[in-house]
Amino acid sequence: MADWAPIAKEYDPLKAGSIDGTDEEPHDRAIWRAMLARYVPNKGVTGDPHLTLFVARLNLQTTEEKLKEVFSRYGDIRKIRLVRDLVTGFSKGYAFIEYKEERALLKAHRDANRLVIDQHEIFVDFELERTLKGWIPRRLGGGFGGKKESGQLRFGGRDRPFRKPINLPNTKNDFYGEGSSEKRNWSREGTRDWRTRERDHERSRDKRWPERERSWAWGDSERERDSREERSRGRERKDRDRKDRDRDRSRERDAKKQRDDDKHR
Repeated sequence: MADWAPIAKEYDPLKAGSIDGTDEEPHDRAIWRAMLARYVPNKGVTGDPHLTLFVARLNLQTTEEKLKEVFSRYGDIRKIRLVRDLVTGFSKGYAFIEYKEERALLKAHRDANRLVIDQHEIFVDFELERTLKGWIPRRLGGGFGGKKESGQLRFGGRDRPFRKPINLPNTKNDFYGEGSSEKRNWSREGTRDWRTRERDHERSRDKRWPERERSWAWGDSERERDSREERSRGRERKDRDRKDRDRDRSRERDAKKQRDDDKHR
């Protein structure tokens, strides 16, 4: 707790998947994938990573010229790399901008975040691939950010920093069979336990399947019976309404006939 910080100083997929950076177990498979990944930064990328900004959420129509026009106001730019699809050549919506001076980098990092370019509010941060130890990209289950709808949010970055954890006593929790308060070892070598749990879960699901089928079948029969009763009640109501209408018409005809007879007398 003493070394807690809102921004991660080292990338840990398990902590990045936690809103306060205190999780001890991964809550989704993407975190497992990130923990097991052996990512090596792209050696083909050149330039000084400590003078490079990461710019995301760009309009797909935004060009290098537009980025240069906007970001050159903060200082001299050495290079702009707008990431494009290798096949189509279309923009992927993010870019890297390398400055000549650190002062310009810091000014752009401070002032350009949430700037609107081509009707899109952009996100600006330092390059992390080559500067943050242990970095795992989003495509491998890591990264920062994510969408709430996916249930795979990542915390510890500029866009979504860690929340300060609630100070709780370090008590023993036997409910989940944890025993001592020692943290479990979720290293890459721990894949066997994960796969064993997956197999056990599959077997347990296979055993529960016949019971669920019986339960669903019973539920279907109940629903069918209720539906039949509802249809029967509906037919009875229609029959009563039809009889009432016929009776009213008969009374009207009798009354009209009686009036006609009275006129001819």
